[in-house]
Amino acid sequence: MPDSAILLIHCPDRKGIVAGVSGFLHRHGANILHADQHQDNGLGLFFMRMEWDLKEFALDDAAFRAEFHPLAQSFEMQWQLAYSAARPAVAIFVSQQQHCLMDLLFRHRIGELRCEIPLIVSNHEAARDLAAFYGAPFHYTPADAANRAESEKVQLELLERHKIDLVVLARYMQILSPEFVASHPGRIINVHHSFLPAFSGARPYHAAYHRGVKLIGATSHYVTAILDDGPIIEQGVVRVSHRDQLEDLIQKGRDLERVVLSTAVRWHLDHRILQYSGKTVVFD
Repeated sequence: MPDSAILLIHCPDRKGIVAGVSGFLHRHGANILHADQHQDNGLGLFFMRMEWDLKEFALDDAAFRAEFHPLAQSFEMQWQLAYSAARPAVAIFVSQQQHCLMDLLFRHRIGELRCEIPLIVSNHEAARDLAAFYGAPFHYTPADAANRAESEKVQLELLERHKIDLVVLARYMQILSPEFVASHPGRIINVHHSFLPAFSGARPYHAAYHRGVKLIGATSHYVTAILDDGPIIEQGVVRVSHRDQLEDLIQKGRDLERVVLSTAVRWHLDHRILQYSGKTVVFD
């Protein structure tokens, strides 16, 4: 794939936005590779993602920002510019269960996740060997309700030291403080082992089993200060029956968790997500 630039736009819906942006890119030599848009008619909002080849594009980053500013201002745009060649720094937080961590590390190894992973943080030692196998630095930070503030101080120092762009909670079974969440707004992704908003909290498979559900699910979402309430990125479900025991639900759920988390991380790294009004637009 050629090196490309990605523009994400969010603004009030009105005529001329697509023509204005595509015309601007055309005037500066852009070869548009992908274009997608969405309207929220209820809120009167417009969303767009444009990606273009940089090979013959006439503007560098600083020049683009200066030249595009008047157009963006005229449409009251909130916008983000990113580049496919960039490799964001991702920190993965994990507790004892390693299936999501293993999946992310493997996908990173084979090139599916375009990022660097300079940091794995855990409140247990269980994942140290797995991190070592993939050559990822591992940091053990004991964490529980009693020492959460002290532990999070160490973790935040690690995130700052490694210039982390995205935090991924790969079955990290600790509740983050509002202060921690505020340090990386819109840049913390969690996987929850249920089809939210059903069965939030710590033991959703147990709750689903006792309710006799016929579908179980998993949800990836951005983290907010309210537990399991952030904007949803991706979800998956699998059918179960009265024959399935609790252990069967947990086993089937692991596969869902891996897929919905890795998918959410990939979409975030590919700059395909816009967050607004407690939900997301995910562009194709």
